[in-house]
Amino acid sequence: MESEYKLLGGAMVTLALATATLVVVPYMQLSDVQPPDGLKPYTSAQLRGRQQYIENGCVYCHTQQPRAQAQAPDFKRGWGRAPVAGDYFYDNPHLLGTMRTGPDLLNIGARQPSADWNLGHLYQPRAYVPGSIMPSYPYMFEVKDEAEAGDRVVNLPPAYAPVGKVVVARPEALDLVEYLLALDRTYPVDPPLEDDAQ
Repeated sequence: MESEYKLLGGAMVTLALATATLVVVPYMQLSDVQPPDGLKPYTSAQLRGRQQYIENGCVYCHTQQPRAQAQAPDFKRGWGRAPVAGDYFYDNPHLLGTMRTGPDLLNIGARQPSADWNLGHLYQPRAYVPGSIMPSYPYMFEVKDEAEAGDRVVNLPPAYAPVGKVVVARPEALDLVEYLLALDRTYPVDPPLEDDAQ
């Protein structure tokens, strides 16, 4: 019976240490983080697009956390600086991602600021990135005989455009592109304090 109490006591101590290390200490460190001056709250269209990003599984193949220059070649790839905690101030839940089947998207709004390019890329990725393994999202678009007033026509490369028809973006595609264009964390940030770096 004594060994069972020791085992239970050891398990409780281990759980308490893990909770303190993984929950309490990070909460204390980050509880007063404020957004950087260049970060703006998401608009309602961007929030709807963020939901599309989640629902369409973009987070499974793309990260939103470029690594520091000393750790990986992300900066050389043009993915931008390593993020700081404030970069995610308005993100709930955080969409850091776990796998990079595709490129990191934290700064896609700066790297590829064209809404037309992003819409076309969603409709047919291989038209813009040959050899891409990203799936196309044709259900976010409508193929029509001709555009109507208020339609956002997607200008595709001729080899990928439907003959005699136009491709029109649905609201969910427009919202998703609004969110992608909002992913621009190229504003300057203060370097971490020396106490924080240790």
